[in-house]
Amino acid sequence: MLDAVLIHQCADPSLKPAIVEQFIAKAGSQDPLVVTVRSGNRVVLVPKPTTPEEALALIRDNLGRNTVRVGLTQYPAGLGIVEAGQLKSDMVEPCENIRMGTTLFAKVFRIVSKWYGNPTAKEVLPQVMDDAVLAWQTGYFEGVAVFRAEDPGQEKVIRPATAGSQESENGADPNEDNTAPATATDTVAPDPNKAGIRIDLSGIRARP
Repeated sequence: MLDAVLIHQCADPSLKPAIVEQFIAKAGSQDPLVVTVRSGNRVVLVPKPTTPEEALALIRDNLGRNTVRVGLTQYPAGLGIVEAGQLKSDMVEPCENIRMGTTLFAKVFRIVSKWYGNPTAKEVLPQVMDDAVLAWQTGYFEGVAVFRAEDPGQEKVIRPATAGSQESENGADPNEDNTAPATATDTVAPDPNKAGIRIDLSGIRARP
């Protein structure tokens, strides 16, 4: 299991720690130096790196002709890289790999969640999570290349709860601020018993 402190310090804050753990358990690796090389649907056997430098050399040797995933999150090593010389060894450093991987996965999750209509029902969220993981592994969701697709934004991000998570009594997520901003219609009417002194003018008659 991934260290909770590492998740807290390095993971994308829009994802709950439990979701980060699920993501890495389903799509990642427990070895920060692991490099997975695929040619189509076939896994290419490569020597296991023992240092960040060896991992970087292995990535450079395969990038451009094979699909290369790296580190704890199995981050797509070639994303945004024009030349192999642009790669840096911090890609396999645990905290940096988690930062990069969870930031990208959060976008993938938003894409999948938007397709589902941004659901909030607990029964639907596991399916959203499974599809997001599958999209991460394949790079595609419903024909969309998720890694290069536009981020739908975080204004409607769902922070899915796990099956064992606790919810507040009113069903709200205790980690979210559900306080609605005050509006003109929210203004509280003044208490008539606390009004200032009034002078009764009803006894005054108009003179002719």
